[in-house]
Amino acid sequence: MIRSIAELEELLSRPSDADRAAMAALQGDLLILGVGGKMGPTLALRAKRAAAPGQRVLAAARFSEAGLRERLTGAGIECLQADLLDTAQLAALPECSNVLCMFGRKFGSSGDPALTWAMNVYAPGLVSERYKSSRIVAFSSGNVYPFSPAARGGSSEEDPLLPVGEYAWTGLGRERIYDYHSRRFGTPVALLRLNYAIDLRYGVLLDIGMKVFERKPVDLTMGAANVIWQGDANSAALRSFAHAASPAFVLNLTGPETLSVRRVAETFGRHFGVKPEFTGAESPDALLNNAQRCHRLFGYPSVTPDQMIEWTALWIGMGGETLNKPTHFETRDGKF
Repeated sequence: MIRSIAELEELLSRPSDADRAAMAALQGDLLILGVGGKMGPTLALRAKRAAAPGQRVLAAARFSEAGLRERLTGAGIECLQADLLDTAQLAALPECSNVLCMFGRKFGSSGDPALTWAMNVYAPGLVSERYKSSRIVAFSSGNVYPFSPAARGGSSEEDPLLPVGEYAWTGLGRERIYDYHSRRFGTPVALLRLNYAIDLRYGVLLDIGMKVFERKPVDLTMGAANVIWQGDANSAALRSFAHAASPAFVLNLTGPETLSVRRVAETFGRHFGVKPEFTGAESPDALLNNAQRCHRLFGYPSVTPDQMIEWTALWIGMGGETLNKPTHFETRDGKF
């Protein structure tokens, strides 16, 4: 049982031997762009804990979240305040041989689509120009794929891309921009199509578990989903630098299982001693990724869905803090 945020973040940022080997193989420092948000802080902490002696981990963001800069600085991470849409501030960032791009915009994107395009497409172009001599690993999204029949096992990296909704189109635009600059400058790039990272404070499992716990109906319209423990996603990001290439290398990043939303809700129900309520009916397809390539490279994730569900149920039951940021994974019209 994970009893506190401190325990949770220690686990999420605890490096493996493979992470230490990956950091040593970088043969240079690491700069994380867009270190705020749900995943960035624990990824930065994992990188620092895995770093070789003398290896620097730098992190850039606007640092609008209270206390984040101090927490990272206290762990030995060099924090740099910058708005990546400001070309002068971007130019002032230091050179670095390895750059991990985590910035982007999803939630609220329908309310300000211009800003979504700027953050997801324009900013990657600016960063690609600025760090054309570096290796780049950039987070993308599985939303670049169309819906896939659940029985098919999800979309693979070779499948056609047909995004649903404007946010998803900006995700595809982001990939095209990184790949364009990779081909133009010969920059080694790896693009990680993530669906969906799990932390006890947010994620698909928390969304479903909270509905069951609060006796609210679970929407079955998006009847299946993929998830991966955030710590495993962080590890894969660090290890992906070894596979960066020109043209850009693309990797689906998620767990191997296709999870039934209904069965996940029923499992939570057994933990809580309640019978889940449902609304809607399962559609024949869903937003699903096939991450076999990722698992061949890095092995299966260290945390299973059953373990994630159990941890999440215990977290909900003890009233653990959440980020209050629903994933909206059940959205089928692409409006976030």
